[in-house]
Amino acid sequence: MQQKFDISKAPVPPLRAEPRYTQPAGAAGHVQGVEATSGGLIRSTLMAGGGALAILTFFWLPAEYGIDPTGVGGLLGLTEMGEIKQQLAGEAAAQDAAPVAPAAGIASAAVPGEVVARLDRIDAQLAQIAAVIGADVATAPSAPDVTAPAAPAPEPEAVAEPAPTVVEPAEAPAPAVVADAPGWRDEVVFTLGPTEAKEIKLVMAAGDVANFEWVSEGGGVNYSQHGDDGGANEVRFEDGRAAPGQEGTMTAPFAGNHGWFWRNRGNEPITVTLRVGGAYAQMIEVE
Repeated sequence: MQQKFDISKAPVPPLRAEPRYTQPAGAAGHVQGVEATSGGLIRSTLMAGGGALAILTFFWLPAEYGIDPTGVGGLLGLTEMGEIKQQLAGEAAAQDAAPVAPAAGIASAAVPGEVVARLDRIDAQLAQIAAVIGADVATAPSAPDVTAPAAPAPEPEAVAEPAPTVVEPAEAPAPAVVADAPGWRDEVVFTLGPTEAKEIKLVMAAGDVANFEWVSEGGGVNYSQHGDDGGANEVRFEDGRAAPGQEGTMTAPFAGNHGWFWRNRGNEPITVTLRVGGAYAQMIEVE
């Protein structure tokens, strides 16, 4: 007769102790900690601080603010990236402040002032065209407005000579214009494609006064008229958005570079013509 199997009566195998891994004495582990002494902690802290300072100086300042005291950022192209970021930030700030500027008194004239300025700009362009052709129609009225104190000396001769005839006034105002206002010293014409920008400045001494006008063809451009001395001194004269042009005088509050930054935010190429005259050392293009 077959007996039933009773598991409770089955033999129990003896338990075996598995060998455990023990690290040999003196062997280096995979993870090493900092020596838990005051000297070790101070040394680790100084090393971490030095690494952070190196990253800040060599990489972060050039890439974010265009500040490159060591020259490494320029070699890696980080300084140019930082300068572009600062220009874009300034332009965005100018665009945000543009609608508020008339209310805050930044622009002295609202709608009537713009109309008058455009008419004056058209008259100035007609005068230049006439001067090139030989008619010299509107050059005399614009010169006394720029340097009124020097005008009284030449004017009596200019008025006395054309009195007998009608033809002589075309030649008579020319000496007065040359003596009082030498005209434009430099003229630059450039084209901005969509999203392209250009910055041109005048090297001026403190107190120098420069005359200027610029016009855009093909659409309006965003601009910022500002200056700096390459250090702590900065000044912002005027900002505009989708502007067709600008004209007037610019007085340097300190020695440095003063001028304009333009950007085309439209979808078509825009041609900008800049004319400047007056007191300044030279015109430079900021790369």
